[in-house]
Amino acid sequence: MEMHNPAHPGEVLKEYLPENLSITDAAHHLGITRAALSRILNTRAGISAEMDLMLSDALGTSPGFWSRIQVQYDIWKAKQKRHTHIARFPVVA
Repeated sequence: MEMHNPAHPGEVLKEYLPENLSITDAAHHLGITRAALSRILNTRAGISAEMDLMLSDALGTSPGFWSRIQVQYDIWKAKQKRHTHIARFPVVA
């Protein structure tokens, strides 16, 4: 199912992190820099497969949950920029 303007995974992650947990403490818990987590939360960086697994462990989400959000977001963004339609390959008999 195609989404209209799906959320960046960083926006979703903000909702999953405990309210009283600082970005510094969350980053330390994940074993990443505060800057790296901040870039995700502020929608300037995406979720890698490795980050997906770390977040899945830390938050109890299923492996692939964060990557699926990232892919939906990336495809939607690409469709917004795309201007040229590419025809299908011809059928070779």
